[in-house]
Amino acid sequence: MSLKDHLYDLRHRLGLALLFIVGGAIFGFIWWGWHPFGLASLGDIVVDPYCEIPETVRLTQEGKGCQLLQTKPFEVFMIRLKVGAGAGMALTAPLWLYQVWRFISPGLYAKERRFAVVFVACASVLFVAGATLAFYVVPQGLAVLVGFGDEQFITALTAGEYVSFVLALLLIFGVSFELPLIVVMLNQVGVVSYEKLNKWRRGIVFGLFIFAAIATPGTDPISMVALAVALVLLFELAIQIARVHDKRAERRRKAEGLDDVPDDVAAPFQYTPSAVEEPSPEPVPTPDPAPEAPGRVRYDDVT
Repeated sequence: MSLKDHLYDLRHRLGLALLFIVGGAIFGFIWWGWHPFGLASLGDIVVDPYCEIPETVRLTQEGKGCQLLQTKPFEVFMIRLKVGAGAGMALTAPLWLYQVWRFISPGLYAKERRFAVVFVACASVLFVAGATLAFYVVPQGLAVLVGFGDEQFITALTAGEYVSFVLALLLIFGVSFELPLIVVMLNQVGVVSYEKLNKWRRGIVFGLFIFAAIATPGTDPISMVALAVALVLLFELAIQIARVHDKRAERRRKAEGLDDVPDDVAAPFQYTPSAVEEPSPEPVPTPDPAPEAPGRVRYDDVT
């Protein structure tokens, strides 16, 4: 396609992706107070970690159950819109990511397409796993944070601060789980080897604990330790994958005899270019001769 056609296709794909995201945001906004098929509403899912704090240390109204505190006009509306948009983007991710893929895939080779599909699938699974772990860590982290005051304090979290804390924790855990996948990619392309990763193991573990202490938005030790331990396990898995990949690459090089070639000798590659079939010329259509006028003599080209 020409550059203009590529721009038209980009506009079309972005328009469809934006349409899916807007539709998901509308569904998430409705889902906040709706129980589809008897399932929990989005509002209950978001507020449940806060409700697991003991009632003796959080502010409650008699007979009202568990509630967050609204301190600004339209604060609840904006929170509902923000959470609904985030949930809608997550639910419709296969649809709008498919539009991005349809725009990129024509420029990739078949091997690159397979590699990209595997990478996107693994990245999606890791992000969901990290967000799920963060969702289960939130109640324990909040219980530790509100437990320092004993009976001298009572917890009354505002809706905006609580939702921002939860969303930040979900995002940080999800993105952090992508780091081991980046290590695997660097090993696949030959940038980082298993020997280097094995030599750097202690430094990597120490750096992951430092990263977890800085990245987590809360000051509770539970979320820090949970993120650090999960990252250490994932990095160990990435190192073992690099080990298997390097062993296979070494066996392949030995089978091809590349390791036995001296440094000052060219590798035994086939440098002769393959023949290219010349396309057969298309016949040029001859125009029909114009009708001769009556009584006119016809001459040839030489005459």
